[in-house]
Amino acid sequence: MNACLRAVVRTALSKGIEAFGIYRGYEGMIEGDIVQMESHTVSNIIQRGGTILKTARSKRFMTSEGRALAYANLQKHGIDGLVVIGGDGSFRGATVFHEEYGIPIMGCPGTIDNDLFGTDYTLGYDTAVNTVINAVDKIRDTANSHDRMFIIEVMGRDAGFIALRSGIATGAEAVLIPETKTYINELIALLERGWERKKSSAIVIVAEGDDAGGAYEVAEKVKEKFNRYDIRVTVLGHLQRGGSPSALDRLLGSRMGNAAVNALLDGRTSEMVGIVNHDIRYIPFNKATKHHNEVSGYLLELVDVLSN
Repeated sequence: MNACLRAVVRTALSKGIEAFGIYRGYEGMIEGDIVQMESHTVSNIIQRGGTILKTARSKRFMTSEGRALAYANLQKHGIDGLVVIGGDGSFRGATVFHEEYGIPIMGCPGTIDNDLFGTDYTLGYDTAVNTVINAVDKIRDTANSHDRMFIIEVMGRDAGFIALRSGIATGAEAVLIPETKTYINELIALLERGWERKKSSAIVIVAEGDDAGGAYEVAEKVKEKFNRYDIRVTVLGHLQRGGSPSALDRLLGSRMGNAAVNALLDGRTSEMVGIVNHDIRYIPFNKATKHHNEVSGYLLELVDVLSN
């Protein structure tokens, strides 16, 4: 997000346009927590995780009264266009705000789940996957040393993209995700085959929204029928949300922020900036939020093939 913010500010300034930062998202807009940004304001932030502008949920922005206050504060500062970095909720709020007040708004997809339609990658996703990979690599060392099976829970309440890609990249024996039905008996049969082939450890990646439950529930179900390994559970949790962003995320944020400003200058509005096959694309907010990317059947098959 910081790379994107940096690109928005410096692109605007390069066009002779004033740039403002709104702290804590829509809530800050309602409270008038708005500051003018200069080039030096966004220096030395591209390598930082999170967002220097902070973020917050805003129930007040869901009301017409809250949005009226927000618009009044934008008028007070002479702001006539917005770039919103966020996900489904942020873009739905932006859609309503534009419909009521006509202010042009462009969005940049910021969510580690990679579940917005119309872009190959969302901001934060690649960094989150690499964070999981680094953690699982370390856990694998312990698993191999002690003949253990680790069931590792990663983020993904509604989408299994983090689990699927990190599972392949870490050589996980199985990956359980919300998009597919989990059959515990099939999982146990797979683990049994690995044991018969003298595997001294096993890694199972579970997305938090998997239908069989989180990692702890899956572990209990497996323990009932499979006791070959000493089974342990690790929940990576919010570890996945922080840290220095990857090179890919820094590049994505820079490209998306630049494209968002240029799009506003071209008269575009109510669209998300996406990148598909390395090219910039513009996707209407209603398509980006109502549709979801599907997991790759090829990658699902690849997990099974490579775990044998």
